[in-house]
Amino acid sequence: MDPAREVIEVSKVGIIGAGVSGIAAAKQLSHHDPVVFEASDCIGGVWKHCSYETTRLQSLRCDYEFSDFPWEDRDNASFPSNIEILNYLEAYAKHFDVLKFVKFNTRVVEIRHVGDHKITACDDSGKYRNLLPGYPVWEVAVRDLLGNIKWHAFEFLVMCIGKYGDVPKMPTFPSGKGPEMYNGKVLHAIEYSKLDKGAATQLLKGKKVVVVGYKKSAIDLAMECALANQGQDGKPCTMIVRTLHWIVPHYSVWGLPFYLFYSTRFSQFFHERPNQSFLKSLLHPLLSPLRRGVSKFIESYLLWTMPLDKYGLRPDHGFEEDYASCQMAILPEGFFHEANEGRIIFRRPSKWWFYEGGVEFDDGTRVEADVVALATGYDGKKKIKSILPEPFRSLLDVPAGVMPLYRGMIHPLIPNAAFVGYLESVSNLHSAELGCKWLSRLLGGRFELPGVEEMMEQTMKEVEISKRTTRFYKRHCISTYSINHDDEICEEMGWSRWRKGSWLSEVFSPYTSMDYQKDITNKQDKKEE
Repeated sequence: MDPAREVIEVSKVGIIGAGVSGIAAAKQLSHHDPVVFEASDCIGGVWKHCSYETTRLQSLRCDYEFSDFPWEDRDNASFPSNIEILNYLEAYAKHFDVLKFVKFNTRVVEIRHVGDHKITACDDSGKYRNLLPGYPVWEVAVRDLLGNIKWHAFEFLVMCIGKYGDVPKMPTFPSGKGPEMYNGKVLHAIEYSKLDKGAATQLLKGKKVVVVGYKKSAIDLAMECALANQGQDGKPCTMIVRTLHWIVPHYSVWGLPFYLFYSTRFSQFFHERPNQSFLKSLLHPLLSPLRRGVSKFIESYLLWTMPLDKYGLRPDHGFEEDYASCQMAILPEGFFHEANEGRIIFRRPSKWWFYEGGVEFDDGTRVEADVVALATGYDGKKKIKSILPEPFRSLLDVPAGVMPLYRGMIHPLIPNAAFVGYLESVSNLHSAELGCKWLSRLLGGRFELPGVEEMMEQTMKEVEISKRTTRFYKRHCISTYSINHDDEICEEMGWSRWRKGSWLSEVFSPYTSMDYQKDITNKQDKKEE
């Protein structure tokens, strides 16, 4: 072996990233003494590096907690801040002694496959290969703060770098109309999130700011801009909104808790799901009026409680499309008050570009700006392609645009590897934890994966369902059939269904997918102990 690539440590399992998914994986795989590489100096992932001062969780505490580690104040109805979430994750990691596995300030710069020359996930008989073969399959190069490169070797690799953060998605512009023409400051939301409170306020206060985007990060950033510009000397913040999404002021609709509409077994029965019975397939078209009725019911409340029509912010698609693609955003308190006061202004151009003094729209109008903040999202595919070697890198460029991951974790054509944190649901923490429990038992040989064709078929079923449900299907979200997804994972692990009361009481009670997962996993974990 080339001395420059001398492997200094050989381990069974390597984990890249110490965000929510990474620490969940480390806890569930702790009996393998995993090595966790984290590029920063702390755990938390996007909650540490992509959050603003005012960013809050979009779920209640009780819906965003590990099954064996409840929040101390889990009945607190307020949405926790990013600091509270980081404290919770830190307490979880310390409680289960996960931090001992983490190598901080070690950035992965290269990954190499060193398994057999026939790079395939299956053997000649079509059976999936042993995930822990007893010898290294991957080599990982990491760089420390001093620039030193060290190599590690693993039998199995868990990618927990996620889809958000690190690699910003940047808009493109016509020649001569990009940021180079602009005399002010341009920054992406990820750069803004790294500023402390004082620097962020200084950047926004008394400045003409343009925020590009209309998802959660853009809405939060516009709110911070409005709060920094109170008083007579304050300047308005202009939001450039191109793709509209439904926004929600709180988790109540006409006095009813929101989870009743999408997160119980009864409510999810009306939605299409993979592997449904023949009878359910026949019923599905007949149930479509009820699904649309639920969506219209929620839309009526949102239009009544928020001035969406006043500001031209009513989407042209149904609420269900945003929920089914995990794009529903919780509105910061006071957002439309700031708009009514003139501190947030909305513009809806088809196209826009830079000029020397700010931004220009396709109708010829202009907005002067001192700062242009691009809340335009992140390029998760480019992020993972930057470290994944060929020929596996090319496997990410699929026609459907969604990385085919069986159970949201295993790529059928990439051997001895898992991807955690790419599947989205009502609670990404919940999905990550249950997925890591599944992965731990898979590596422990308690069950076997199906063949490549069967796994590909399952992932394609999920993609086709998403395509029929929402135009935003590329996010790989399972929110409308999350309970069925949990059921199938539990059954694959050999866990029997455990009902909370009678079958009818479970179906019609406010028994959410998070409740089900916590109950059944806690019961099963105690049984296995």
